Amino acid sequence: MAGKYFMNKQALADWVHGKLGGTKVQAEEIVDGLFEAIIGTLKKGGEVSIAGFGIFSVKARAARMARNPKTGEQVKVAAKKVPKFRPAKGLKDTIA
Repeated sequence: MAGKYFMNKQALADWVHGKLGGTKVQAEEIVDGLFEAIIGTLKKGGEVSIAGFGIFSVKARAARMARNPKTGEQVKVAAKKVPKFRPAKGLKDTIA
């Protein structure tokens, strides 16, 4: 069984620093800027498509009734928007 591998924002910044050089602060700014661009586009209701990786988009969830598992009481859940990621075929094929 393969071990677990984790990548966080700092690991991404370290990877960028290793590829581009410069300072670690500059690499962190690049990673932060990338996330800000994706989030900014999603906030405006747009989508971000990265060829071979996937599509980040926003999905509207309708209001609904749910049940509190502790009490069994019916609870109204408000409508909201949630982020969605749809992986590209290339990514799915690489992982499978």
